[in-house]
Amino acid sequence: MIAVLCGGVGAARFLLGLRGVVEEQAITAIVNTGDDLDWNTLRVCPDLDTITYTLSGRNASTGWGLEGESWNALAGLERFGAERWFGIGDTDLATHLFRSQALADGTVLHEVTKQISSAFGISMNIVPMTNDSVRTRLTTVDGEEIDFQEYFVHRRHEVAVRSIRFDGVDHATPAPGVIEALERSEAIIIAPSNPLVSIGPILAVRPIAEVLERRRDHVAAISPIIGGRALKGPADRLLVELGHRSSAAGVAALLARFARTMIIDELDRGEVGEIEGLGMRCVVTRTLMDEPGVARDLARTVLDALGVTAVDEVKPDR
Repeated sequence: MIAVLCGGVGAARFLLGLRGVVEEQAITAIVNTGDDLDWNTLRVCPDLDTITYTLSGRNASTGWGLEGESWNALAGLERFGAERWFGIGDTDLATHLFRSQALADGTVLHEVTKQISSAFGISMNIVPMTNDSVRTRLTTVDGEEIDFQEYFVHRRHEVAVRSIRFDGVDHATPAPGVIEALERSEAIIIAPSNPLVSIGPILAVRPIAEVLERRRDHVAAISPIIGGRALKGPADRLLVELGHRSSAAGVAALLARFARTMIIDELDRGEVGEIEGLGMRCVVTRTLMDEPGVARDLARTVLDALGVTAVDEVKPDR
């Protein structure tokens, strides 16, 4: 069994590669829910949906939403004066309607997530980090506290940030199956996701952090920073604004408590010594998943570093 902590586009791409070298049913993806929001009475779970849509082969080229979308419902809402900064397409809307109704009827989030992933033909075990409400809140340098989606989408992550907190995390418990997956897995992988706002909320759920600390020798983290920059999103800026370094070594310093092994890109080979000085093993490989097959090769490398044998190729059932 393989467990992956993940959120966002980079994690989704890595899971595609991992699915190519490990049987899909053997993978548990533990997904960030700190980005979730309530939009026009509907529960939207961006990271869960990005991973589901990507694994189904139906995600849009943007990395979020579904391919071939229409926008009639959003245009209709705009007619009534609703703001349009958060884009929900008509097909995507069906997912949120189903999830929201199921939650209102008393079904908990991890059960709804399983129903949605099954409907998209996915046999990987996709689970939210918690069924409880945890919301990422950012305080700008001007002292204003805003929700993550307000920061990320509405303000296009162009405002400087001085702090992050995860509202509700002190009372959050891991969703059913999360701790079991972390305890039983041969390998635990921290996907190449923003370490502050994608991985940070997951590690802020205390029982999850405690398992990773105890099983540190079985944990590998993949740096989402290559050559000092984030490939997508504001991770590099956030790292600097919050007093960290935008580098593979900077990410390693954040995750050294939880991961014994750090996977970095060839561009960052010069940081190996610094990372090893943190008490981590450092593996250098190609991590930029910009061509077919790179994600599979990366997955093989990570598994090999953790002493787990991958197969030559697993053909997905779609």
